[in-house]
Order: sequence, then C-alpha cells, then structure tokens
Amino acid sequence: MISIGIDAGAATTKAVVLRDNEIAGYTIIPTGFDFRKAGEKAFEEVLSNCGISESKVGTILATGYGRNSIGFADKTISEITAHARGVGYLIPAAHTIIDIGGQDSKVISTENGKVVDFLMNDRCAAGTGKFLEYTAKALEISLDELGTLALVSKNPANISSMCTVFAESEVISLRAQKTKKEDIAAGLIESIILRTTAMVKKLGIKPEVAFVGGVAKNPGVVKAFEKALDIAVLLPEEPQITGALGAALLV
Repeated sequence: MISIGIDAGAATTKAVVLRDNEIAGYTIIPTGFDFRKAGEKAFEEVLSNCGISESKVGTILATGYGRNSIGFADKTISEITAHARGVGYLIPAAHTIIDIGGQDSKVISTENGKVVDFLMNDRCAAGTGKFLEYTAKALEISLDELGTLALVSKNPANISSMCTVFAESEVISLRAQKTKKEDIAAGLIESIILRTTAMVKKLGIKPEVAFVGGVAKNPGVVKAFEKALDIAVLLPEEPQITGALGAALLV
C-alpha cells in the first residue's frame, strides 16, 4: 500500500511517501505564491525521487495552511492532528510537541499519537519563522547564521517588541548603537522563545518534548528552548516532515 501526505505550509510544502507503513521518501520545496502548484510539484518530485508511478499511489491526504488548495488530494486533515500522528510515529515517547513554522506556532499535548489539547498562535508573525526571517534580513545575515551567532552571545540584547515590523526597527536601532550582531541575534531568539514558552507553560509540559517545524533546524532556538524549559528537547532527523508524514499515516 502506497499513500502520500502533503503538508502545504506557508513557507514550504512537504510531501512524504509511505509504503507499507514505512517512509519511502520525502521532499521539501518552497511554497511560493500558489499552494496548488507547490503541491503538484512536491507530489511529482517525491514520486520521481522514489521511482514510483502515479498509478501505484493509493490515497493522497493534504494538511497544512494551504491544504484546501490541494484539489487533487482525496481528503484533508488538520495540521494539529497530522503533527501529533507524525511525531508519535517518529518519537513515540513525546507527549508535548512544539511546532514553529513560517506563519504560525503551535504547542500540542498528545497521548499515543493523538491530540489531547493544543494552543496556537496564528494571528501574528511574532513567534514564527517569518519573524526570524525578517529580523535576520535587518541584520544582513541568513537564518542559519542567526542561530550560529546566537550561540556565542554573552549578553543578549533586549528586544522589547513582539511585532515583527517594530522588532525590525529595534534591530536597526541596535545596530546603530554598535550592539554586537551575536547579541542582537540572541535577543531575537529569546523574544521568540518568550512567546512560545508562555504557551507551553499554559498548556502544561508533559515530557518528553519534541520540537518540529523549520525553526527546529536553528541550533540557537533549540538551545534557548532547553534553557527556558529546563528540559532536553527531542528533534526528529528531519523536523519539517512530521505534518506530511502524519497525513500519510492517517490515510
């Protein structure tokens, strides 16, 4: 049996092929402007990568921010449910999931791969990958550099605004004051941690804690979460595919 899960995220679109309940392959591509085109491209790319013809595919299930635009999918499902199932498959011991993507952030409490409760920030880019992306541009560095720089900071800057636009202005002001780049980077990460850990604590921490989404690839953010929560954070080998994997599993 071959099933495919497609996670149409705001920043990236992911597709996972599941064959007899085992991951046969996956792909991650930029979403761009058109969710449907990104979904079609991810679908074609992952089949090509796995050497599987479209006629062999059983069911396609879509999830994520743009799931309703994936018209060729057989069904759609909430990303909350999909991430819970995907993380449950990869990290069975996890009972709390932190998911920070490009457009929103989520904290999910699970039991046996099923959702018990969750909190979500989807009204503002603060606390998301987009926040880090815009503020990194103000520092004239890449997202990868932002995380690496933050790790060497000894005196994180105070970024008081949680609004992306105002935080970007703060970064420019701090640069004008000759504040070290690493300290600004650490301050930006601390500001994103502050908002997300507030959701974690409100929902309640149940070990183990898994961290997924594109921002989970940022080592500075991972370290900051572990310090703020005083607990080791578990990462899947590829933190961006848990939603698509969960969708494929839920077929």
